[in-house]
Amino acid sequence: MDIRAFFTPDAIAAQWNEAASNSIPYLGAGLFPARKKAGLDLSWLKGSKGLPVSLKPSAFDAKATFRDRIGFSKVETEMPFFREGFKIKEKDRQELLRVQDSNDPYAQAIIERVFDDANNLIAGANVVPERIIMQLLFPENGNAGIAIQANGVSYVYHYDSNGAWKAGNYIELSGADLWSASATADPFAVFKTAKDKIRSKTGSDLTVAIMNTYTFNLMSAAEAVKRRYLTTSGLTLSYLTNDEVKNVVSGTSRLQIAVYDKQFKDEDGVAHPFVPDGYVALIPSGALGNTWYGTTPEEADLIASPTAEVEIVNTGVAITRIIEEHPVNTNIFASEIVLPSFERMDEVAVIKVVGAAARAAQDEEPSAQKARAAK
Repeated sequence: MDIRAFFTPDAIAAQWNEAASNSIPYLGAGLFPARKKAGLDLSWLKGSKGLPVSLKPSAFDAKATFRDRIGFSKVETEMPFFREGFKIKEKDRQELLRVQDSNDPYAQAIIERVFDDANNLIAGANVVPERIIMQLLFPENGNAGIAIQANGVSYVYHYDSNGAWKAGNYIELSGADLWSASATADPFAVFKTAKDKIRSKTGSDLTVAIMNTYTFNLMSAAEAVKRRYLTTSGLTLSYLTNDEVKNVVSGTSRLQIAVYDKQFKDEDGVAHPFVPDGYVALIPSGALGNTWYGTTPEEADLIASPTAEVEIVNTGVAITRIIEEHPVNTNIFASEIVLPSFERMDEVAVIKVVGAAARAAQDEEPSAQKARAAK
């Protein structure tokens, strides 16, 4: 069997589209719909108050790295360039020859393994926009922007260069207001403050609160939430279910709660949540911006080349196959140029509800309990 006949970019794309049709999409993909644009003009990519996104200079030109994890090479142009690949080496090719024997029980597994490698590249490409979108929605300490460091390269984009968004849209709780102080925390009060601030500035009504399970559990433990539920229901309960908490927040603050716990692995293989602990993003209905894909070098220069094959998936991810003759290797690359615009940034509020000290104490508590139990 000629590997060139069945392991092609269009076959990879078709197999990926079939598998992805049953998967749960990323949250950011719905809030920042994908769009394609020609060129790499950053003036298209707007931050707070419609101002162009500021880019930190970086290096030019790099070959793709051959790895099996999320990563990228160096900045190619104004928008960040991500590219990775894998090889089907001569030894791997011998394994694929077994497919010729229809009686080989491992034939299907061998084919699936090859397509899985390609799917991992596409899945890694999809992580990139979700990762940077969530950095925008949950800016650490209110510094709205994107920052990714790997392979000796630093991508830094500032979406709030003058600090106006942080001053008006970012709320950091302290003292008795922290959600870790369950006896005195009042989530309803901080929700009202954030909604009133955004409404007075933009006229928009915040309708959804995004957080992870850790933050949701803190909110659920607040006495203010429990008392509000008891007041409206007339029941005496020592514990509220997740649905009961969501209902009381929705009834009181007119906010739908979205708990988002998906994770990704960084370039070093370390798992991270897309939504950080202790942060809540309040957003209006509808799309917040766009995920812009540029034209990769593979799409621009190789799509009509006789020495390479290129297929585009997910709006702007280029899947490229190049066959080397000596040694006989098949190279598969996934590449993308992607960056979100945030046109409705001023209509989003972010609340930091837990301090670093409280989060550290929470992490240490189970270990302390085990130590006391051992004694």
